Amino acid sequence: MPGSAEKKYLAVTAFQRRLNAVVRRLPLHTLLETTGRRSGVARRTPVGGRRVGGAFWLVSEFGERSQYVRNIKADPRVRVRLRGRWYTGTAHLLPDDDPVARLRGLPRMNSLAVRAVGASLLTVRVDLDE
Repeated sequence: MPGSAEKKYLAVTAFQRRLNAVVRRLPLHTLLETTGRRSGVARRTPVGGRRVGGAFWLVSEFGERSQYVRNIKADPRVRVRLRGRWYTGTAHLLPDDDPVARLRGLPRMNSLAVRAVGASLLTVRVDLDE
């Protein structure tokens, strides 16, 4: 029988799967595109984050358990759609960064959701190719 943290993870990911199918279609929503570690197929995930100079910052609410984080570990080359425009870049997982502090500088609504849901936060920085 799964514990409460596992139940929360399963419930949130089931909800996100349904919501993400709709959000991915919104033309101006921020998307992170990774390459599936097994399939090799492009995987697009709606994310909240912020561009700061030549980097895009986000925090994964489930850390290394997130599918897009697993994909980044297998292939760090990604694309990010910001305001309708695609950028290529290289993603870096930053386990030594303070994700709670990082969330303070990211969009407020997304940060609240990540903190409310998140169990194992992980900072991700994407160095954008210019």
